[in-house]
Amino acid sequence: MTTVYDFEAQTITGETVKLDQYRGKVLLIVNTASKCGFTPQFEGLEKLWQSHGPKGLAVVGFPCNQFAGQDPGANEAIASFCQLNFGVTFPMMGKVDVKGPQAHPLYQWLCKEAPGILGTKAIKWNFTKFLIGRDGQVIGRYAPTDTPKSLIDKIDKALAAG
Repeated sequence: MTTVYDFEAQTITGETVKLDQYRGKVLLIVNTASKCGFTPQFEGLEKLWQSHGPKGLAVVGFPCNQFAGQDPGANEAIASFCQLNFGVTFPMMGKVDVKGPQAHPLYQWLCKEAPGILGTKAIKWNFTKFLIGRDGQVIGRYAPTDTPKSLIDKIDKALAAG
């Protein structure tokens, strides 16, 4: 059986990391963008990271430029933007495709495991969120309009599931 731990990704600074490093944690994986109407969610994601990180949550951002070109910068510019404007300290990965034939393998798996509304597999916009349990399996997929704060009960439940 495939789990999130079977994948690897590039950090925003270019290092390859195995997602196995998050084994035993609850993960909130989010495709992000710097120039989107939902970009202020970085603040809420950082708050989750600060408040729930010590309890076992890892927030992991994946910048993507596939939606109206809303993250055109290089990884260095994205990292700087996130840190300067929102104080982001949670892990940010390098820019990836999250839909289409070049989608990162992790996103291909996430979309298969947790289809969207009406069973659609494709991600429709920035700040789609996937909650992963401590067992590495997808718990749920949440729309860009679902704020980080609105997920607290689901995150707490996943953390309590031990």
